[in-house]
Amino acid sequence: QQRDKLRQYQKRINLNLERERALARQLLKDGKKDKAMLLLKKKRYQEQLLDRTENQISNLERMVQDIEFTQIEMKVIEGLKIGNECLHKMHQVMSIEEVERIIGETQDAVEYQRQIDEILAGSLTEEDEDAILEELNAITQEQMELPEVPSEPLPEKIPEASPIKNRPKPELVAAS
Repeated sequence: QQRDKLRQYQKRINLNLERERALARQLLKDGKKDKAMLLLKKKRYQEQLLDRTENQISNLERMVQDIEFTQIEMKVIEGLKIGNECLHKMHQVMSIEEVERIIGETQDAVEYQRQIDEILAGSLTEEDEDAILEELNAITQEQMELPEVPSEPLPEKIPEASPIKNRPKPELVAAS
């Protein structure tokens, strides 16, 4: 709000400066040099006020940016605080001893399952293994479809190709 008020103040001063500049020209034309000089001194003072006003606006804008950044920092800190509290509560629920106990139970369960697998794998006899292999071969044979064998007998001797004597070499044909 203060920045906006200062901007309005600047506009008023700029309008006054334009009017006084025009009035000073008129006074010089009329030959009233002393009054024109006094008006130009007043104009100079207002220009200095305008510069100070610009500095104040700059300070206000910098302050607004600092406040906005501080508000963002506060939100970040609040988020970190909430996250820290959440982690603390989670650590209370899951202690290191509890995690170690769960890992130990999991390893025990894996070892128990491995023992069961070994017992089941060892209970098959050699006859069972042979029966499994035969069944696997039968399934494999069913899946493979072989092409039909021709019923005509194969020729005894393959006829040789007749040599071509007066035929040009390929590299000579390509070059011409």
